[in-house]
Amino acid sequence: MKLEVELFTVNKRFPLTISYGTTAQTTNVWVKLSHNGIEGWGEASPFNVGNHPQSTEVISSSLQQVGALLQEFNPLQRDSIERVLTKALVPSSAKAALDMALHDWLGKSVEMPLWQLWGLERNLIVPTSLTIGINSPEGARERVRDWLQFTDVRVFKVKLGNPNGIAADKDMIMAVREEAPTPELYVDANGGWDLEDAKLMCSWLADLGVKYVEQPLPKGQEKDLAELKTCSPLPIFVDESCFTSFDIAQLANCVDGINIKLMKSGGLTEAIRMIHTAQAHRLQVMLGCYSNSTLANTAAVHLAPLADYVDLDSHLNLIDDPFTGAFVQEGRVLPNNLPGLGVERSAFIS
Repeated sequence: MKLEVELFTVNKRFPLTISYGTTAQTTNVWVKLSHNGIEGWGEASPFNVGNHPQSTEVISSSLQQVGALLQEFNPLQRDSIERVLTKALVPSSAKAALDMALHDWLGKSVEMPLWQLWGLERNLIVPTSLTIGINSPEGARERVRDWLQFTDVRVFKVKLGNPNGIAADKDMIMAVREEAPTPELYVDANGGWDLEDAKLMCSWLADLGVKYVEQPLPKGQEKDLAELKTCSPLPIFVDESCFTSFDIAQLANCVDGINIKLMKSGGLTEAIRMIHTAQAHRLQVMLGCYSNSTLANTAAVHLAPLADYVDLDSHLNLIDDPFTGAFVQEGRVLPNNLPGLGVERSAFIS
């Protein structure tokens, strides 16, 4: 196999603010893996969670270094390749890009889209949510109106955990509730609350009709999730607290669901393990994203028939997405019928 690595920068239409920072632009990594005249594609996007910071530079460097190790393999040897990457301590986002590329190569080699190769049904995919970042009440209203102008998605995930406290959180989500034309509202605090605030907010948000709360407590405070679950009228999902299938068993009795992101899991292979492990523990599954382009989100959406919730909207917020692939129909992000991931280059890359 031959591996090529290329960087590309994408800019958000609306900068996104969450409890620990604002993002307006990211530089992601495009992986191209070729063998027998077929090229598989993958993407890595940087992220920073607790003790797992993965910068563009770290991702790119690790991919460049591992390229020589992969030359002796072919794309059908995914298990052996995964062992090599694990032994080499390749960061999860870099592993994700390689794993996507391997799956893309496989689908292209048999001329089938992944969802069809896996025997899944696109009509089971639920609508995606659109993210409203932390903002002032009027700013949140404006963001809802902005989203509604150019997409038919009508489900919103609201980022809370405002550094100014839960009063600011309440003011913002009330503004979104008044502006949004849908009863479907989700909340993600990104670990921005302490236990007492989380208890208060879960009760208050339930009265407001919110569907679930994601990552109410900071990563590292998982021991408090069990206490929160006993008194929360809302389902509790974890994101930053759950990277791979190894994390699920210890969380199973204190949460209701997990958010799977390819950059955390290390790719589609581990994401599938996570789905089956979560379902075995009677947990719900959400598919999420970081600052992914259409490439990585199209990869993730092939698994969407297995998810209870979908939050794959980052590519919809880009003004210069270099790829085309998954499309939006009636509020759902759907994979197409092209082989492999079904991703092609757009006009933004010459």
